[in-house]
Amino acid sequence: MLPSYLLSLREGLEAALIIGIVLGALRQMNRKSLAPAVWIGVVSAAAISLVSAIVLTRFGLSLEEEAEKIFEGVTMLLAAAILTWMIFWMSRQSHTIKSNLESGVHEAAAGTGKRALFWLAFIAVLREGIELALFLTAAVFASDAQQTLTGALLGMGTAILLGWSLFATTVRLDLSRFFKVTGFLLILFAAGLVAYGVHELNEVGWIPAVIEHVWDVNPILDEKSTIGAMLKALFGYNGNPSLTEVLAYLGYFAAIFLGLRQNDRRIEAAAQSQA
Repeated sequence: MLPSYLLSLREGLEAALIIGIVLGALRQMNRKSLAPAVWIGVVSAAAISLVSAIVLTRFGLSLEEEAEKIFEGVTMLLAAAILTWMIFWMSRQSHTIKSNLESGVHEAAAGTGKRALFWLAFIAVLREGIELALFLTAAVFASDAQQTLTGALLGMGTAILLGWSLFATTVRLDLSRFFKVTGFLLILFAAGLVAYGVHELNEVGWIPAVIEHVWDVNPILDEKSTIGAMLKALFGYNGNPSLTEVLAYLGYFAAIFLGLRQNDRRIEAAAQSQA
């Protein structure tokens, strides 16, 4: 439940922030008459995202044996790739997203008006929604449908409350710190998705195991126990992983931390050049 809660909270809050900034800009411009176009875009994108999540999950659960393992493995790796892209994107955009969006709203309101604002809201929410649909599909395979749905609903509810608080009251959230903390947790989750995906593809022979079981700690902490199942859902825990599974897990951490370090250097260099 926690992975789906965290993912829904992160994606939902990003969408809520975007919509809040757009509506706030319209209020400052005294163009509240354009707000319905924004909400129509939000509802349309949310409906498409929901249908996508249902179709993906039902299709995956309808498969059997080898086809199911291939679908799960590919879905896990694809979700990890998109999740990684999202972490890097937010790392670059977290400090400028408000000014960039407000500039886009001013241009839209001065140009084609309702149509432009509809597409601005629609694309922003659809991007978050499709990403979340894919993540939740992967989370269903890692845990179960009921826990995933419960976590997703709680995460979306929390995101809506936080988004409303940010723009309707005096509450202020340290977004930079929030995205750093959730970003770190999502890195752990993404690494688990990579390892889980490699494990599934090991079973169908698409990726060789090399060494089938590097170690076996199931007698100490069984992956099928309550704690083991929780760690498996959160971080891709496997009591007896293959060599390629371990290498994929460690390699992902090395690659993303080196990438984030390089990304931070680029941001600092860009800030110094503008100073």
